Amino acid sequence: MTEELDQIQIKNLEVFGKHGVFQEENKLGQKFLINAAVYTHTREAGLKDDLTKSIHYGEMAHFMTDFMINHTYQLIETVAEQMARALLLAFPAMEKITLEICKPWAPVGLPMETVSVKITRGWHCAYVAVGSNLGDRGAYIRKGVEALGENQDCIVEKESQIIVTKPYGGVEQPDFLNGMLKIRTLLSPMELLDLLHQVEQGAHRERKIHWGPRTLDLDIIFYDDWIVDEKRLQIPHPDMQNREFVLKPLAELAPYYRHPLSGKTVEEMLLALKK
Repeated sequence: MTEELDQIQIKNLEVFGKHGVFQEENKLGQKFLINAAVYTHTREAGLKDDLTKSIHYGEMAHFMTDFMINHTYQLIETVAEQMARALLLAFPAMEKITLEICKPWAPVGLPMETVSVKITRGWHCAYVAVGSNLGDRGAYIRKGVEALGENQDCIVEKESQIIVTKPYGGVEQPDFLNGMLKIRTLLSPMELLDLLHQVEQGAHRERKIHWGPRTLDLDIIFYDDWIVDEKRLQIPHPDMQNREFVLKPLAELAPYYRHPLSGKTVEEMLLALKK
């Protein structure tokens, strides 16, 4: 059972901004309207009548107004994308936001009430396996975790214990150190994959032999309950159920997390593999 989020709504906030593809719009500016539905948990605030347990909609309205005034973009798509990210980073209790940027006087030369862009963005939960079997294995893993934490769009919430495991896949090589990370991220699965590859490259990772030795290995195991089947990326990880070095540290962090395809929990998959 997934807990439902509550909503705080701001409707038709009037703001002034200099956003548009025409030079006059960037110089003179015009009125915009903002609608926001913020997804959060309000129960504690409601029971205790305590504003500090919720999101201050007045502060949020001023934040959006200042953002519109202090930035200039050509596209309202960019306004919406950048503002949503800024709000999610600025208000930690915000889990998700649906944001609509309305442009009442869009210069199209036709009778039209308004044009708008509406997006939904939010935090996601990802589990990322980490491993190393070359050089100073522990140092490579630690630097990889730190590199992920330095990215504003990623928060490393939990780390499993590091375990020593035998190589997987039949290639002769040194033993691995393996672990698991729970990450809270604003990145899409593909964006997260690109970030993981950048971090691996920072550790001088070379992809010469399939299942071969590596200084740092970072793999997305779960991303919420999403199913991704692309050439570059498959989520859930397609071979996770056969890998004790994945399931054991994952079970430490999330034993009852269910595989979105098989329906089995991590703990059930680990027990089945051991048998």
